[in-house]
Amino acid sequence: MKARSVTIVVHTDGELRTRTYRLPLWAVRLAKAVGLAVTALAVLFFAFAGPITRAAARVPTLEAEVSRLRSENARVLELAAALNRAEASYQELRSVLGAPTAGADPSQRRSGELPRTRVITARLPGTRSRYEIGPSVPSHWPLDERGFVTRGQIRPGSEAESHPGIDIAVPVGTPVRAAGGGSVELTGVRDDYGVFVLLRHPDGYETLYGHASRVLVRDGDSVSAGQVIALSGNTGRSTAPHLHFEVRRGRQMLDPLSLLKEGT
Repeated sequence: MKARSVTIVVHTDGELRTRTYRLPLWAVRLAKAVGLAVTALAVLFFAFAGPITRAAARVPTLEAEVSRLRSENARVLELAAALNRAEASYQELRSVLGAPTAGADPSQRRSGELPRTRVITARLPGTRSRYEIGPSVPSHWPLDERGFVTRGQIRPGSEAESHPGIDIAVPVGTPVRAAGGGSVELTGVRDDYGVFVLLRHPDGYETLYGHASRVLVRDGDSVSAGQVIALSGNTGRSTAPHLHFEVRRGRQMLDPLSLLKEGT
């Protein structure tokens, strides 16, 4: 059986001769398929090349925008730090002049330095500690200094606002010590107490330390009497730096001044 072919005759105007080309049919079909494939690839290329080219053209603009935003963000951080320093200086000046300072919840502060603790005097070698070892009922003043009791306990049912516990005015960063040995029942932040620590002691006693600037223990920790558990501050519902101190037994609020050995 003779193979099929395609004959192509080429005649140039003005010439007597013609040129004849005979191509196998399979070669013509192959050339047709290749042509269609090339055409399809060309169409796809131009369909996708446009968006890709436009996206590539935007890269320098986007890089410049990112650089500008980073520069602005660094400037904002600098301004925030300067504002915090100015606010700290303002509050310090108000404290020196005797004006009340407004408290703030530390969770709402974006940045700023942590309060610095005051100098703690070490006990001389060979001297006995005034604190007992192990769990004990609260009987010690929670500060190294007496401080100034600005508000005493007000019994519920009185005409004034009920205020369990006492407020002791001390500078921010004063070490707060456990009034007795026990365990850390709860730490956290509340609107009324600010940053606080709640300790559980033997015989159903509990002590609460509020308005702290920093907590130094964790929930479930065992603490001994006299251990530094927090630093005083001005957080929560507070108008000046102080420690809010409560003593409870069961569900009954007790007057701390009737239990403590030191500071009264």
